[in-house]
Amino acid sequence: MSSSSTTTPSTSLSSYGWDTGWEAEFAPHADRGLLPGRVVRVDRGQCDVVTAEGVVRADTAFVTPHDPLRVICTGDWAAVDPAGGNPRYVRAYLPRRTAFVRSTSSKRSDGQILAANVDHAVVAVSLAAELDLGRIERFLALAWESGAQPLVVLTKADLVPDAAGIAHLVQDVETSAPGVPVLPVSAATGEGVDALRAYVAGGTSVLLGVSGTGKSTLANTLLGTDAMAVQAIRDVDGKGRHTTTTRNLLALPGGGVLIDTPGLRGVGLWDAGTGVGQVFSEIEELAASCRFHDCAHGAEPGCAVLAAVEDGTLPERRLESYRKLLRENQYIVAKTDARVRAELRRDWKRKGAEGRAALQAKRVGRPF
Repeated sequence: MSSSSTTTPSTSLSSYGWDTGWEAEFAPHADRGLLPGRVVRVDRGQCDVVTAEGVVRADTAFVTPHDPLRVICTGDWAAVDPAGGNPRYVRAYLPRRTAFVRSTSSKRSDGQILAANVDHAVVAVSLAAELDLGRIERFLALAWESGAQPLVVLTKADLVPDAAGIAHLVQDVETSAPGVPVLPVSAATGEGVDALRAYVAGGTSVLLGVSGTGKSTLANTLLGTDAMAVQAIRDVDGKGRHTTTTRNLLALPGGGVLIDTPGLRGVGLWDAGTGVGQVFSEIEELAASCRFHDCAHGAEPGCAVLAAVEDGTLPERRLESYRKLLRENQYIVAKTDARVRAELRRDWKRKGAEGRAALQAKRVGRPF
């Protein structure tokens, strides 16, 4: 391949995130005459890839393994057949820098990859409804685990009647999102839009949230065009109707790339232990001061976490949410990790024995 042809993709794809690192990774594929491109949309058996020659429709037969976490997805950098083939194929994709993965709602708890090579995970939360802090924590655990930097955007801020009310809501979310920026935004009034636009201008951002949080409206605002369909808000509960049905990657006019996703009904964890620890970093820090290194923060003496709950410095809701997400994540990991399954069985047996011993002691000590 000539030097001029190798520099062309760098120039034309730079607005989609192409850099010297990706170019170096792609070199072996360039030697085979393949073209680099970024996947902007995936359909069953095919995908749209933006290349130096424009958007190419390509067959995904060579990148559809049985492992659902290894299938090609929106945000991947792909190696595509040059012009002339019919059909044209994606022959491979480059190793991912980051990947946003959740467990599916199936009983098998398979993993599902939602977006690849993401720098920022923008979690949209509507202020038209009561805040669900537990759901926010769940989204953030997945975001941290993916390797992306999370941001919580409180949409529809114009529906909150006063600035003091917004400040209170922001504070509530900040308490549940240590180390994460929280930004109130209104697409209707423009509040916070410039700050959000500046935030997503560097790198690739994925827009996440449940249906009706205003993600499509937010995407249109950032794009400066009605690229995403939007339906009216329902009067009954203040929610917008679900409009996005596929994951689409879009270059933003102010710089950066945005991946808009469908509203997620379920947000199951997938091997997100590190992410859970990041979301509840204050609990992890307190746990380091517990008397026992394997303290479960239940009823153990010398538990720094329980002491913090008792003196009011740690909300009990945070501890309950932490326990819930840890249990869920451990259950998911145990499905594919024999060592974790064995540890869970030992823990269940130990707790069962302790419970039986306590019951027996109670019976022996019971007066007749």
